[in-house]
Amino acid sequence: MTRPATYRDVFAEPVFRLLFLSRSLAIAADTLRMLALSVLVFASTGSAFLTAITFGIGFVPQVIGGALLGALADRLPPRPLIVSGYLLEAVVAAAIALGRPPVGVSLALVAAVAVVTPVFNGASTRLVAEALRGDSYVLGRSLSTVSSGAAQLVGLAAGGAAVAALGPVRALLVTAGCHLVAALWVRLRLPAFGVLAAKAETATTATAARAGAAVRQSLTVTGRLLRDRDVRALMLVQWLPPGFVVAAEALIVPLVAARGFATGSAGLLLASVPLGMLVGSLVMGRLVRPAVRERLVAPVLVALGVDVSLLAVPLPLPVMVGLLFVVGAGFSYSLGVQRPFLDAVDPNLRGQAFAVLTTGLMTLQGLGPVVIGLIAQGVSIGAAMAVAGAGPVLIGLAWWYTRGRHGPFVPASAVGLG
Repeated sequence: MTRPATYRDVFAEPVFRLLFLSRSLAIAADTLRMLALSVLVFASTGSAFLTAITFGIGFVPQVIGGALLGALADRLPPRPLIVSGYLLEAVVAAAIALGRPPVGVSLALVAAVAVVTPVFNGASTRLVAEALRGDSYVLGRSLSTVSSGAAQLVGLAAGGAAVAALGPVRALLVTAGCHLVAALWVRLRLPAFGVLAAKAETATTATAARAGAAVRQSLTVTGRLLRDRDVRALMLVQWLPPGFVVAAEALIVPLVAARGFATGSAGLLLASVPLGMLVGSLVMGRLVRPAVRERLVAPVLVALGVDVSLLAVPLPLPVMVGLLFVVGAGFSYSLGVQRPFLDAVDPNLRGQAFAVLTTGLMTLQGLGPVVIGLIAQGVSIGAAMAVAGAGPVLIGLAWWYTRGRHGPFVPASAVGLG
């Protein structure tokens, strides 16, 4: 397919449609849970540090699950795996709301879910990759990004209203209910993929029950993926820029205070990023031809980084809103990397490859704010913003020098177990 795919092409696939809608509901519920739990933690402890930890506790633990359990995304039947993930989210939210455990226990429960999240997400993304072909897959990933940004906006907007109207405990119960709906939806509507596939999955389940074998395969495949030069480059270019941008976002609240803007300005600035992501993904995914997307990876990354760096300069609030909107739109660079990444990985290992990809992405988004925050504390917020912006610029230049100037990126071969 040489032309860009259409939304009709993508939504005509029932598996994608189901996973897209159920995941959108789950992301909105996750955002609400994060907000409600943060309110509970701050009310209980009065600690800004613990409240900040609450926001990030769902990111860093994913590195454990991605590294040790990622093979389960390929070895277990996808439908019960995805359903189990949503049910686990529901149970944890309900347990925190009804049991009111100590803060440490609440955070530990959220972290425990984060450990296995890459497995559930890897299984879901593998199904999408199998259901959509060619440019339809790239547009499907674009729509997933749009959905994620829109769901976060809805979660933040509705979450604030829900917490104010219902209180954080009832808001957590709403979160549990949303995840339960997502679980039932997937269980009842996701196809079983035929009798032969079901028998094969049953045999695979018996094998995967041996945890040691799953862990060994996870470590083996993860190592093989990261040792391959092409796959490693394709992962790093998807991991690093979001880590720098999220680190810059983490400084918005103190930046607003330092500039003397109204307190509510932080919410406006933060909302500009997912709004830009939504628009950028729609434009890049629908209006830009596949080969052009791949050529635009480097220049879009450079533009993204320059805009982040400009936040270090004292600027009026409307200009900062515009800059952050463009930063969000710049995340569309990743659409130019989706096809090469898919081509670089053996189809039989895509579940774990996507689990590793998600793990690295979430881990760096958790670690980025810590590193940039230390720079802000030791030097200045402006200097930290400049460093955060320099990261994507350097990555974009490196990508152009090593890959982009030679035309669309073509992996040497697919990584497998052989």
